[in-house]
Amino acid sequence: MAFFDSDGVQIHYDENGAGEPVVLVHGFASNASNNWGITGCYTSLAPRYRVIAMDCRGHGQSGKPHDRESYSGEKMGGDVMRLLDHLGIQRTLLMGYSMGARISLGLMMSHPERLRAVVLGGIGAPSNSGVTSNRPVIVEALLADDPKTITSATAKLFRQFAELNRNDLKALAACMGAHRPDTSVEELAKLHDSRVPVLIVIGTKDLLVGNPEELRDAIPGSQLVKLEGRDHLNAPGDKHYKEAVLKFFESAPA
Repeated sequence: MAFFDSDGVQIHYDENGAGEPVVLVHGFASNASNNWGITGCYTSLAPRYRVIAMDCRGHGQSGKPHDRESYSGEKMGGDVMRLLDHLGIQRTLLMGYSMGARISLGLMMSHPERLRAVVLGGIGAPSNSGVTSNRPVIVEALLADDPKTITSATAKLFRQFAELNRNDLKALAACMGAHRPDTSVEELAKLHDSRVPVLIVIGTKDLLVGNPEELRDAIPGSQLVKLEGRDHLNAPGDKHYKEAVLKFFESAPA
């Protein structure tokens, strides 16, 4: 097990394989092992790449502050950059899923020079994301003393998933409630200047995160792969997900 200090928070990460680095950033209420290990992403990537998967703050084996200020976009994106600095990596391939994809979007805006290519999994346009509009209700559900009192179907799903992975519910509530404004369509259009290749991968039954076509159209030159019959939770385990990622990384310019 490996840890490093990121602005006062201990961040845990795993390494598998050897070669060019690929950094993986998981989704909300998940962790590196669940998002990437049991889904077979380590197995598919490690024969060709040095795979580095972090537990985001508030998740997995990383530190779990309970204050919302600890989960700003700057701090969560900063953990990824500090991981690269800790390992002496100047430029990397990057894949984020759901929350991790939004963190990756922020890094594309702020540190494009550190990224060779980016996969955004389980993400759509922020303008019609069901998560964005339900943040206060999800926070309330995560903090509820009795889960039976939760009436929102979306919030109930988040609470069940959080408990399934044995999370610190107060840390997750702080993470969900933190001020992390979504990147606007106008901001995404500016990514043309960064020239970082982008692949968006999402299940056809993923109804949580907004319209993927709108996101593809907003990011100049990006590609979109839709996984037939997959939803937000099971898309990373689909063999076509992993095949698309490998093909994309192999084709990205040096």
